[in-house]
Amino acid sequence: LACSHHQCAFPLNQNELCIWNTVTAQPLRLSGHHYSISALSFGSKINPLLVCSASRERVVVWNLDECTQKVQEGLTPRGIVIGTLLGMVLHVRFSPDDQQVAVCAGNRIYMLSAKSEAILAELDGHLAPVTAAEFCTWEKSMLISVSEDRTFKARKVWDYSTSQLIYQSGVLTAFPLLSLLIDEENKQIITGCAEGQLWIFSLISDHNYRCVAHINLKKEQEKFCNKVWKSGKGIGQNTSKLCKTNNMRPEGSVETSLPILLIEHCDFLVCFHNEENTSSALNTSYFWIGSSTGLLIINLANFELEASLAYKDYSDLSIRFAGSCALTRKAVNGKVLCLITSMFEDMTAVLEVNLAALVRTHQSDFLLCGNENSLSVIARVVMQRNTSYFFPFLNNHYFRVIELNYFAIGVKSTVKDQPLVFHNKIKSSGYTAAPQMTMFSPNNNLKKNEVSKWKTSCKCKEYPLESSPPIKHEKEISVTCKPTPICCIQYSGDGDMLACGLADKTVLIFNSNLTDTYKVFSGPDGAVNSVGWSHDKKWLVSASEDRTLRVWSVCNNEPALILGKEKFHKTVRFAQFYFIDAFILLCCGAEFHLLSFHLDTTKDDLKRYKQRSVCKLVQKFPMASTMEITSLSAVNDFYSYIVLTAGSNRALEVFDLNAGCSTAVIPEVHTRSVHQICQNKGSSFSTQQPEAYNLFMTTAAGDGIKLWDLRTLR
Repeated sequence: LACSHHQCAFPLNQNELCIWNTVTAQPLRLSGHHYSISALSFGSKINPLLVCSASRERVVVWNLDECTQKVQEGLTPRGIVIGTLLGMVLHVRFSPDDQQVAVCAGNRIYMLSAKSEAILAELDGHLAPVTAAEFCTWEKSMLISVSEDRTFKARKVWDYSTSQLIYQSGVLTAFPLLSLLIDEENKQIITGCAEGQLWIFSLISDHNYRCVAHINLKKEQEKFCNKVWKSGKGIGQNTSKLCKTNNMRPEGSVETSLPILLIEHCDFLVCFHNEENTSSALNTSYFWIGSSTGLLIINLANFELEASLAYKDYSDLSIRFAGSCALTRKAVNGKVLCLITSMFEDMTAVLEVNLAALVRTHQSDFLLCGNENSLSVIARVVMQRNTSYFFPFLNNHYFRVIELNYFAIGVKSTVKDQPLVFHNKIKSSGYTAAPQMTMFSPNNNLKKNEVSKWKTSCKCKEYPLESSPPIKHEKEISVTCKPTPICCIQYSGDGDMLACGLADKTVLIFNSNLTDTYKVFSGPDGAVNSVGWSHDKKWLVSASEDRTLRVWSVCNNEPALILGKEKFHKTVRFAQFYFIDAFILLCCGAEFHLLSFHLDTTKDDLKRYKQRSVCKLVQKFPMASTMEITSLSAVNDFYSYIVLTAGSNRALEVFDLNAGCSTAVIPEVHTRSVHQICQNKGSSFSTQQPEAYNLFMTTAAGDGIKLWDLRTLR
């Protein structure tokens, strides 16, 4: 999402760019991408106003004045393609003079020319996807970036004219850094993480990038809510709807995380009308903080909150949790434009926030006078792909959602690509058979019309906590043409991909909606027993009945690493990545192995048969009094030393790899051998109490599911 003055930019139908003008209420639809648009940014200058859109296959710069003129002339507007095939782009940013564009793709930053397809510099050094980058306005050719860095985040400063690293910070937090802002007035940078933490660093040359402040937004929000609650209680007002602290949270409710999605300058001067308050506000910087649950205004003079707006407090707003948001830097007529998208649905809302009214609602003198005339909402709309929803006027709130009906405009229909159809007069030659070599892939879209029928007839449902779990499947597909057992399935960490290991010696990767086969891997001489995703979703490990283990790159059909039969004396029943992709765990017979590895997919033209990836055995851990390990579980999403194993003797054993030994044995866990252990691996969307991570579940055929506590072993 992106906002600038009176313009809003957001993806429409995933691969189409929509520019909406809040003054004329007219949309401008721009087509030029084949894949989903993943990043947007407006230019730094107003004339001409540029916007950059990026997808995995191209980066395009649009001149909005020229595009508008071409539309008025009946022509199709075209943008300038400045980059192609850079990968998954998470962030784009124009330079102050709009001559360059910084594109954050994967763990690299590409400096592109804004006028032609040319890579000026390629900056690397991050260990994980780069999430944000900003240009330093007072020092030429300096770029500041933040990254996930395998959940250990770093702040880096680049001089892209020489492509050299100037400074690299240490690890700031255990959570990804998501947002970044440069404070030009104070010469500072502000960065926020996924757990509601803010860091402020000084960019003054003599300060050596020292940390100025560290702010815990959760604690500041609790202090702010307590202050507002006490103020409302003292004058007899009901302020329970404004905010609730942890002490007021109902018992059994879940505490949600506070990811900082956006940091933006706040034009706070519009809130003051007398000379005294205005002079004090001139000496203080204020900033918007956009999170998944609402908007906050923070005062950098005392690092306290000045105002808060929660989405859940407004019943007419359908979006409760925002996946992304954008704000205008300057207020127009005392109002700020805000654009948010839903985290769980394809829904976008355009809001206008009355900044002065928002601030005054949290002041006791405003609550006392009850001036509701300054809190008004004009109208509201939520956009959902090909449908628009309109809502009635609200009465007593300080934001509005702008009415937007751009779908009524006539759009020229385009002919979509249709699948090739073989008529019944043509005899099949076996093209639908399961793959036998890596050069072939099965045709899984045998009945394309049935898939489209399911798309139109099946609707997603919401299941409240008090309702029973879903018991009816929404979709069923056949992975092969003949009956083939599916030995194992595994979702990727973000839920976008599903890997299946089949008895016909192949591994299939599907999209989460099961509409298309993404990849087909073949090569083992036996049924695939286990599949496991890496934390970064780039690698897949598989184990098969032929006593081999393979590590596959999602981008390549050939395995990056193969461990042959000479490494294992028995069949490998289970394999997974461990310790955030630092090791591989596998069970073989009555013991499990801890392996360290290094993956290298490059090939030597003269020695293409030679494997460059290496793997080394760290240690073997035997399980006591059992013939074979039937199940193994370890957490790869965060650092954990605990490994749980279950054996054919119906016992469960707890290993502490930090101590390198077994710490506990639970006999007779089930009446039969345990075939599945499930640990609490946390959630990306909500936080849990620390005690919840001590729980795990086991299941056995015919003996149900049991919930255990590691502290009591019961």
